[in-house]
Amino acid sequence: MRLDKYLKVSRIIKRRTIAKEIADAGRITLNGHQAKSSTTVNVNDTLVIHYGNKRLTVTVTKLVDSTKKEDAKEMYDIIKEDYLN
Repeated sequence: MRLDKYLKVSRIIKRRTIAKEIADAGRITLNGHQAKSSTTVNVNDTLVIHYGNKRLTVTVTKLVDSTKKEDAKEMYDIIKEDYLN
């Protein structure tokens, strides 16, 4: 699954266009490497997302094409959440 779609479906980022902009700006790393919006995401991958004044580190646990709001949290585990100044 594409990175931008994963971020939208999992509701980590609410809009796919915003997810694409953040990824293409170099603010997301996938397993320690800079990721573009078209990068393929797999189960057990680690994402570090920098947006706003926040850095979120998650592990991908599940991939689905669409999900309900209640089930979106099952798609990832939050490892770390930092607020940057």
